[in-house]
Amino acid sequence: MKIKLVKIAQLSGNKASIYTVLIDNDNGTLFDKFIIENKISFKSELHNLTVRLKTMGQDTGAREHFFKQFEGNPGDGVCALYDEPKSHLRLYCIRYGTTLVIVGGGGYKPKNIRALQEDPKLTAENHKMRSISQLITAKMSEGQIWFTKDYMEFDGSLELTNEDDEDDEND
Repeated sequence: MKIKLVKIAQLSGNKASIYTVLIDNDNGTLFDKFIIENKISFKSELHNLTVRLKTMGQDTGAREHFFKQFEGNPGDGVCALYDEPKSHLRLYCIRYGTTLVIVGGGGYKPKNIRALQEDPKLTAENHKMRSISQLITAKMSEGQIWFTKDYMEFDGSLELTNEDDEDDEND
């Protein structure tokens, strides 16, 4: 998997930076696809999520209570953002403290399911964010990417490749 971290300037501000991910030179980022997939059925919730992200970037930072924590593996920062607790729409993110968030994909979570594992779309989107978090963590430990001194942005190579995937393709 090859990813590129893309800062969303319209949502970022002096309190937090909001990024999304472009995978394998795809036509759109994960957040772009999330918007396209949900703009008709969940227009109001989508608007509320976007406003919340902009508020985080410009006014409040990425406060913990905005997110449903522990949606991934221990310590990977994967969480879900929703506009209200009773909302049907989930947006999976990777949260790095209060100053940096990577938004990915997500989808509709029917009220009749208790866990994301009961829905194939939510499971796939969540696992994608887990893989991205794992790749970023590995590249940070290798010194290819790091936080700026104020922890507001990523620095270094914003294009990251999972070499294990390349090895699998060459076998």
